[in-house]
Amino acid sequence: MENLFFNFDKKLLDISEKALENAKPSFARIDEITEYNQHKVLSAFIRNRVDETDFNTTTGYGYSDKGREKLDELTADIFGAESAIIRSGALSSGTHTLAVCLYGILRPDDVMLCVTGTPYDTLHSTIGLNGKNAGDGTLSDFGVHYAQVDMTENDELDYEAIEKSAADKAVKMVYIQRSRGYSLRHTVSIEEIRKVCDIVHRVNGRAIVMVDNCYGEFTEKLEPTEVGADLIAGSLIKNAGGGMAASGGYIAGRKDLVTLCGYRLTTPGLGTELGATLGQNRSLFMGLFHAPHVVGEALKTAVFAASVFTELGFKVTPTADEERHDIIQAICLENSENLIAFCQGLQKGAPVDSYVTPEPWDMPGYDNQVIMSAGAFTSGSSIELSADAPLREPFAVWMQGGLNFHSGKIGVLLAAQEMMNRKLV
Repeated sequence: MENLFFNFDKKLLDISEKALENAKPSFARIDEITEYNQHKVLSAFIRNRVDETDFNTTTGYGYSDKGREKLDELTADIFGAESAIIRSGALSSGTHTLAVCLYGILRPDDVMLCVTGTPYDTLHSTIGLNGKNAGDGTLSDFGVHYAQVDMTENDELDYEAIEKSAADKAVKMVYIQRSRGYSLRHTVSIEEIRKVCDIVHRVNGRAIVMVDNCYGEFTEKLEPTEVGADLIAGSLIKNAGGGMAASGGYIAGRKDLVTLCGYRLTTPGLGTELGATLGQNRSLFMGLFHAPHVVGEALKTAVFAASVFTELGFKVTPTADEERHDIIQAICLENSENLIAFCQGLQKGAPVDSYVTPEPWDMPGYDNQVIMSAGAFTSGSSIELSADAPLREPFAVWMQGGLNFHSGKIGVLLAAQEMMNRKLV
């Protein structure tokens, strides 16, 4: 299709048309999941009798904030959990939300067992991996021990090793990172999470299963708390915020565990009973409502990117026809020159800051220089189209988001066009 507003090569437009044709079966599957999840969310809004007074604001201590309490109940309902906490500002990021859970649940001499390999880079200093940030108040400083089960050589969960390791009665938490982080391993599916939960609860009655649900919400019909996970957490500037939340995170799961997390968020004895919402309730309600649809648009953008860059000769994971369990698309770009060109091209399709040129930099919390393409209405929002990558082998870029597919498609094509302009493809 001719584009009247962007100058794309004819070759790239032909690739785009072929990619769209190849993506049709995946798009149909995504639409079916999106409709299911939108029905789920709408029915939860109706059951919980959301009304305009829930959008009112509180200041100060925020006692008896009806909207805040309704949001917690609504979030628990949507995720099939006993209890939930959803906050804007008080939970400042996905990593902060995960840390609130870890510090809220784990105690000295407990073992945190991660069964999906090494967790995401920004959690290393929270856990205290390899002595990192010793003395700064890491989990290790407080006597919490860390253990790990790696994925198999075939990129599968090692269920036999998980069963053996989880049976240790010192294990208090079995931790699953659903998404891949800066790795090329597969994203963990709901069925895989179900199997881990069954194993853990069978061999160790003390242990809980916690899932880092970032990037995974509404990509399948079920959430981890609906298949046995005891606790999940995620960011509101990813899937669950629907592109509406300006900041925040959520925690959902067993009531006793969520209560402990609330005590860590504020203080024992107060928990979730206080916290002024400062006018943010409306955006959180709207974000939750829009989230299934926005996630579907992001999934379509990822499928399209996979199809285009396969046609251009690059390895992608997942492939365009694979079932998806998060919104992330990894593209192996083979060298730093390709990677930088991709990110700088994608930036040109952003609605905000399209004119700036992203460059690699020493980003806090990461061991390598990182380049990030992000032109978003909410700073750092990765449900809006963005891409980021550390400058290290295998020189893959991790792309995610897209508030609507049609603008996401343009961003992907501009990334490819930039590489063409530099004669890299």
